[in-house]
Amino acid sequence: MWQEVIPNAWESILSRIRSFQYSQKNAVLVPVAAVGVGGVLVCWLMSRRKIKSIEMGDGWWGSGEKPLKGKEDESIRPFKIETSDEEIEDLHRRLDHARYAPPLERAAFNYGFNSDYLQKVVAYWRNKFDWRKQVEILNKYPHFLTTIEGIDIHFIHVKPSYVPHGKAVQPLLMVHGWPGSFYEFYKIIPLLTDPAKHGLDSGDVVFEVICPSIPGYGFSEAPHQQGFDTVATARIFHKLMKRLGFKEYYVQGGDWGSRVTTNMSQMLPQSVKGLHLNLIFIRLQGLKKVIQVMLGAYVPWLVGFTREDVQRMYPFMQKNVFDILRESGYLHIQATKPDTAGCGLNDSPVGLAAYILEKFSTWTDKSFLKKDDGGLESKYSLDDLLTNVMIYWVTASIVPSMRYYKENFARDFMADARVGVYVPTAVAAFPQEIAHTPQVWAKKTFKNIVQYSYMPRGGHFAAFEEPKLLAQDIIRFVRKVERL
Repeated sequence: MWQEVIPNAWESILSRIRSFQYSQKNAVLVPVAAVGVGGVLVCWLMSRRKIKSIEMGDGWWGSGEKPLKGKEDESIRPFKIETSDEEIEDLHRRLDHARYAPPLERAAFNYGFNSDYLQKVVAYWRNKFDWRKQVEILNKYPHFLTTIEGIDIHFIHVKPSYVPHGKAVQPLLMVHGWPGSFYEFYKIIPLLTDPAKHGLDSGDVVFEVICPSIPGYGFSEAPHQQGFDTVATARIFHKLMKRLGFKEYYVQGGDWGSRVTTNMSQMLPQSVKGLHLNLIFIRLQGLKKVIQVMLGAYVPWLVGFTREDVQRMYPFMQKNVFDILRESGYLHIQATKPDTAGCGLNDSPVGLAAYILEKFSTWTDKSFLKKDDGGLESKYSLDDLLTNVMIYWVTASIVPSMRYYKENFARDFMADARVGVYVPTAVAAFPQEIAHTPQVWAKKTFKNIVQYSYMPRGGHFAAFEEPKLLAQDIIRFVRKVERL
């Protein structure tokens, strides 16, 4: 309606001005009147302007057509991870018959996972890794399944064992990415549900933590239909939280989890009390950003950069173009024809381990490229790394997890960045993250950043690598929001 009102109003004003017989008095009054009317129209338009949000919509990802009748089963069912002799024997048989290509001399991890070290990992996997013991560890937290939009959603839900008087229990949804899983959060969960026991000052805040598996990952059923992206995931996770009885909650994520929780904040901001991220997706384009990049290394204060930003971003071409190109070859495969590469990975546990664990090397620390063992055991234990690989192996979820890239890049991947995020937001910027986003850039999308932390160490898998640092940052953020 206003599209018609504005042109008509201005045409009327201009025609009156053109036909007016100016006098000295009118020469002043007419421009003033025009400006006044224009100001009223602008104010009227601004008052009608609404904060854009992502439509929640609905979906169906089950097999076949959505049933026309009958309500979806909304029950929440306890779930337990199990294994069998047959499963372990099949794994061992495949490990025993693996073939290796010898690495180039002094190649370290520059060509990918070094096959000399891979044989050591496989030998540990075959002879020392105890999958039954790891299954017991996985089952130490309560697991559940519930059906949403036609597929089974897996999640763990951990409540504090004891809540001291005066402490508020805050629900916190934590979302993993690729090639991670819900297991990434196993070491941070006790720090959040019982912070005092682990020496953390949480003030009057304690959490109950919900960690779902993205559909197609781990023990969540894979979508049977095309088009399942982060927006669909965000909607499903909102439905999950509502089904658990929460009206408001905090959300946290890195990697795909960052994208999912950002979409959740754009979709139902009234339900998201706060958004905590350890990775940000932004558009790196526009004249302003080009000027900031050109001047940032010399006069960072002039373009809104800090000294720490400069240290993490420059030399710009090396860190933001060449390094990212080197680390993103997988992305192009998974965003175009994931099933082709996925066939081999789904059939070979050795290939699967090499493909996944290589990311835990260079995404943890870029300098690990130069190490013969990829630096993996300097940050993680082989038991933890192989448990994450096993979650992909026993569920045969590597292919649907790779398809998630194609589904998201099939649309305008950065279109959501044009929708502002207005919920209170915190950014934990880890120094070894694949790319650094300064606060001045983050504010373009995230309009209400109440905390931006330069973390002292750590990389892409923050909860897995530096659980205490991340937990402290989350606690500090939630305490700030609760005081507002």
